[in-house]
Amino acid sequence: MENANEVVSKNFIEQIIDKDLAEGHYKTIATRFPPEPNGYLHIGHAKSILLNYGLAKEYNGKFNLRFDDTNPTKEKEEFVDSIKKDVEWLGADYEGRLFFASDYFEQMYEAAVKLIKKGKAYVCDLSADEIREYRGTLTEPGKDSPYRNRSVEENLALFEDMKAGKYEDGAKVLRAKIDMASPNINMRDPVIYRVAHMTHHRTGDKWCIYPMYDFAHPIEDAIEGITHSICTLEFEDHRPLYDWVVRELEYEFPPKQIEFAKLYLTNVITGKRYIKKLVEEGIVDGWDDPRLVSISALRRRGFTPESIKAFIEAAGVTKSQGSIDYPMLEHFLREDLKLKKNRMLAVLDPVKLIIDNYPEGEVEYLEADNNVENPELGKRTIPFCRELYIERDDFMENPPKKYFRLFPGNEVRLMHAYFVKCESFVKDENGKVIEIHCTYDKETKSGSGFEGRKVKGTIHWVAAPFATKAEVRLYENIVDEEKGVYNEDGSLNLNPNSLTVLKECYLEPNFADAKAFDSFQFVRNGYFCVDCKDSTKEHLVFNRIVSLKSSFKM
Repeated sequence: MENANEVVSKNFIEQIIDKDLAEGHYKTIATRFPPEPNGYLHIGHAKSILLNYGLAKEYNGKFNLRFDDTNPTKEKEEFVDSIKKDVEWLGADYEGRLFFASDYFEQMYEAAVKLIKKGKAYVCDLSADEIREYRGTLTEPGKDSPYRNRSVEENLALFEDMKAGKYEDGAKVLRAKIDMASPNINMRDPVIYRVAHMTHHRTGDKWCIYPMYDFAHPIEDAIEGITHSICTLEFEDHRPLYDWVVRELEYEFPPKQIEFAKLYLTNVITGKRYIKKLVEEGIVDGWDDPRLVSISALRRRGFTPESIKAFIEAAGVTKSQGSIDYPMLEHFLREDLKLKKNRMLAVLDPVKLIIDNYPEGEVEYLEADNNVENPELGKRTIPFCRELYIERDDFMENPPKKYFRLFPGNEVRLMHAYFVKCESFVKDENGKVIEIHCTYDKETKSGSGFEGRKVKGTIHWVAAPFATKAEVRLYENIVDEEKGVYNEDGSLNLNPNSLTVLKECYLEPNFADAKAFDSFQFVRNGYFCVDCKDSTKEHLVFNRIVSLKSSFKM
């Protein structure tokens, strides 16, 4: 039972919202996640999605998913579909509240006309380079454009001609008329509309002028009734322009922009141009390659929405920028999986083990707990017979001290089964062990209450005649963690061992019906997920989600 007097610690955004509601600035709150559909989302976006959705839910408000599709150059329907899937997978329910900036192009055009009529915007003929040159520096004020004082009538006519397609790309822009001497460069008459003869993925060729992000975004928020426009710290210097736009356009309930620190993970690649390069060069097999941290890649690898949410909640919401070690994310993943997943037998690097004194042709079915820490997951049966597979590194011909697995003369327990003692082994012409011969003690069956001699080692196994063959993919970080993500020339420090493919793996037969996204613990080997892209019923493919052990400490 919760303590009624317990003090609930709120982050700085919640404190701002509480104050705004208490002072009557808003009756209810509305938030949004506004991605540009020009690529796949990554783990950093998950923080923004869950933060915006979480606030709306906490305050019984509304949450919108809105695509900021004002730049047709890089936008695709493919990215729209992938983003919708990611947001839904993370559990951010937008309840049919799906919007597109392109829905508001007409209102944005009218807003620009309103600014022209107020004498707050003008058409400028300077080139992009000239605008940059006139803008000034951090220490020097900018210079007025020679076109800054055009009349309202002339600006309206020129802007109408821009819309009508009478000018080439770059020939003219519409600029806000603010202050060329402002200490904030973003306020030095920023461009708010440009000529761009491009086909839009939703509006086709209807428009040949498009609004700039800093102009469009506050209008979108205002139209949708967003109360708190929550974005990352790089937009802090843009906030005065955001406020200027909503103020000059005279919205009755202007939205408020609040900035928070981005989520940065150590030794991961999130830059779209770098990922695009990896995809185009075939180093990864797409934006959802399990070595990446795009949300679709994490989903394919076997991460859970619950683990990502727990990780992001632990990371917190602050104004100070910093990085979080990737093992922290893996910690929350293990914590989420350990009580949910069946613990199954799978041998990844097999060698044959033959129990010489076990009756040939006999098969018995042993009972095993699916998860000893969670009895609710029930039990299953596993076939056991004379010929088994075990892990190659569970046998050594000449072991070091404190090696408690199989070696000549040593006895171990086969998990869920019997004690076996190594009697001999067979090598091929290259000196590689290909068979291990053992004897078993039938009195030592698991669960039989045997209280005789003790053994120090327990190893897992799979019954050879019944085994399900599978391909298993083991992942390491795609970048070399010792050297950091980037070389001095800006190229990526790629890890040549980021992917290991094991083609000859053997699993207990209970895996036979495993389907895409099903995940399990492979006893002693880690957590694994059925690959959604390459796995088939005839050829199972598993991705290792995460190993069992971590060096991370909370």
